[in-house]
Amino acid sequence: MTNLPREFALIENYFRPLAGPAGLALADDAAILPEIPGREWVVSVDAMVAGVHFLADDPPDLIARKLLRVNLSDLAAMAAQPFGYLLTLAAPGTTPDAWFAGFAAGLAEDQTRFDLTLLGGDTTATPGPLVLSLTIFGAVATGKALRRTGAQPGDEVWVSGTIGDAALGLLVRRGELADPSGTLLRRYLLPEPRLFLPLAGIARAGADISDGLVQDLGHLCRAGGIGAVIEAASVPLSPAARAAGPDHLARCLTGGDDYELVLAVPPERAAALQAAAAAAGVEVTRIGHFRADPARVLVRDAAGGEMALGSGGWSHF
Repeated sequence: MTNLPREFALIENYFRPLAGPAGLALADDAAILPEIPGREWVVSVDAMVAGVHFLADDPPDLIARKLLRVNLSDLAAMAAQPFGYLLTLAAPGTTPDAWFAGFAAGLAEDQTRFDLTLLGGDTTATPGPLVLSLTIFGAVATGKALRRTGAQPGDEVWVSGTIGDAALGLLVRRGELADPSGTLLRRYLLPEPRLFLPLAGIARAGADISDGLVQDLGHLCRAGGIGAVIEAASVPLSPAARAAGPDHLARCLTGGDDYELVLAVPPERAAALQAAAAAAGVEVTRIGHFRADPARVLVRDAAGGEMALGSGGWSHF
């Protein structure tokens, strides 16, 4: 077919190649999800807005991969594996085709890495800014999804990876902080969802760190009606984050976009967590514990005093 309206030409050229069987070649009004015996669906959605979650001149392939990965991180937090996704894209009408080509190439790269396909979505024009929304579908063994509820007093607080790199990476992107190794900027532009860390039967509760360690740990506390203590000196920082200096520690503890996991793990399962993490090639670190106190997070400095952090994390409003 020739002379397609631009919306349909964009779908035909850039998005239809990303569709899998459940997406029906993007030729119908909806996808058809298969039945998966012994498993249940896990669904999540996240939006990203130019100027809020990324800069408009960030590379389009990295924008696409970050959009996909922040949603994949929600699946990782619930111990689910990815299946497919719906994409809504509202772009200014002046957006060149080369941008869409780069965006689709980024999606294709991570579809291959994380084994999922496009199920459908919507494209539309907007006066601006660029707005992206992705709805992710994953599956987990029936009754085995990891929830925010379940942490108990005496459980240990564990995190994956390193904390605070992305928050510092945003400063790098704005030209406010040096980053000789490029580590901080890379972590801001391209998070690493911890999908390959098996948590079923090990963690009692978990969440991904999207809005800052303290704030997201607070979600586990509120869900369980308990408190938590973090030892700031135990929080794993990358060499690049340490090189930024101690003045940035509070930002590392409260800044968003890490997309690591924070977990409640009974002490007797700590060795199992470490073994699973080693097999998956993921570092995990014990940084504190839960306690039978009001549902708040206490952060202790190296001297044992309470750290004043100001805002506990990112707020969407």
